[in-house]
Amino acid sequence: DGMNVLFIVVDDLRPVLGCYGDQFVKSPNIDQLASQSMVFSNAYAQQAVCAPSRVSFLTGRRPDTTRLYDFYSYWRVHAGNYSTIPQYFKENGYVTLSVGKVFHPGVSSNYSDDYPYSWSIPPFHPSAEKYENDKTCRGKDGKLYANLVCPVNVTEMPGGTLPDIQSTEEAIRLLNIMKTNKQKFFLAVGYHKPHIPLRYPQEFLKLYPLENTTLAPDPWVPKKLPSVAYNPWTDIRRRDDVEALNVSFPYGPLPDDFQRQIRQSYYAAISYLDVQVGLLLNALDNVGLSNNTIVVFTADHGWSLGEHGEWAKYSNFDVATRVPLMFYVPGMTTSPVSQGARVFPFLNPFSHIGGSAPQGQSKKVVELVSVFPTLAELAGLQVPPACPETSFGVVLCTEGTSIVHYFNVSAEKVEEGKEGCDDTDRCFNEEPVAFSQYPRPADTPQWNSDKPKLKDIRIMGYSMRTADYRYTLWVHFDPNNFSADFRDVHAGELYMMETDPNQDYNVYNNTLRGWLLKKILG
Repeated sequence: DGMNVLFIVVDDLRPVLGCYGDQFVKSPNIDQLASQSMVFSNAYAQQAVCAPSRVSFLTGRRPDTTRLYDFYSYWRVHAGNYSTIPQYFKENGYVTLSVGKVFHPGVSSNYSDDYPYSWSIPPFHPSAEKYENDKTCRGKDGKLYANLVCPVNVTEMPGGTLPDIQSTEEAIRLLNIMKTNKQKFFLAVGYHKPHIPLRYPQEFLKLYPLENTTLAPDPWVPKKLPSVAYNPWTDIRRRDDVEALNVSFPYGPLPDDFQRQIRQSYYAAISYLDVQVGLLLNALDNVGLSNNTIVVFTADHGWSLGEHGEWAKYSNFDVATRVPLMFYVPGMTTSPVSQGARVFPFLNPFSHIGGSAPQGQSKKVVELVSVFPTLAELAGLQVPPACPETSFGVVLCTEGTSIVHYFNVSAEKVEEGKEGCDDTDRCFNEEPVAFSQYPRPADTPQWNSDKPKLKDIRIMGYSMRTADYRYTLWVHFDPNNFSADFRDVHAGELYMMETDPNQDYNVYNNTLRGWLLKKILG
């Protein structure tokens, strides 16, 4: 009678994980999940900021359809009464449960995380969440600060805990209830870390000695980067420890030793997150549900760690838009599990040695708007139809396409030969493309460049990522009627992935541009 769903979404997590080939990070539990999953190595968010990205993938609609580019409107009122992934599962007989940060809290989810539309019971938020930005980081002088880099003694924290620890405990409690309940469930668990502040139990620092922590491979601002494309990381500048550095606006740079500390703490926060994921998956084993629960693991967007002289998200670069994405489907991505067998034994990052390779891996370019139809297909529900060109009045449709056909490696070979394919949409005659976008208030970096409010948006950067290139146009945008004018181009970027994987050399103004436009308009 269909499988349960455990949907894990992480805040600001770029794919620096062992299963994505990162040699430095220790993420044994997420790697173990990957070893039983289909892993997508080129998955992209539609906008690299929390609320717009989450509303986009949870509705399966792009930001231009949700009309959310900031944090200050609720799509059901502002754009259209669109169905969400959990709502669709709820309407199909599932108990739907939300723990932690799934929807972005506040106006963008109607101050209720879209309850009661999306959830069967009111969503759970950890009580420790309200202290997230308080002065809880102990400085060298023994005083408390609101720092960016914030390793802590958990017992000294308000309530003696941290939000993600509370979310794991609540999710495990709900799994135990669902075990006895015997009802199909859709449980979404949203983890905060590695979102700033980088606040995590201090023992995780031991995993990443500072002398082994490197700088970004390209910590400079690229010469040909249009100024409109740059994000000046204003939210980081407001933290006590960064403010004390008195870094010049907008380009910095931060001192090298502090860059290393940020990178060290980002990794430490990932290992702390990995422990939470490990405890959660181990609990799935304990309640005997690993063999009939689909597990999805992803993030709302990435995070720059000094690449291009940038920190935070707020851009169209891969470091900000690329996310981990994996699907564990019992009997499909793995052989069926016998009742009572352990699939996800907890692995301690402090003692676990050795990585585990993904069960299956696709390099196809995919987008987070495709999660909705993919999950529906995997769960055996009717796949929501593709949206018409204008879909503001359509309650149920998606702007992504199911990527289940990429799960079978032999199917990829068929696709290349275009044999045995009777559905042209699923043949993908054209190479897959991921679209992302980012708004700006002006052509040059200013204090609201990272997070402009809708009324202040004047330019929209539309970005296309294929296997071969990333192509971005910054065009005039009118926030009053949500329209972009592609005849009024403010700047362009083009990066060729084969020769420039870090996207440092903008060749938009080279002769290549004409060739590329022909190829795109084909």
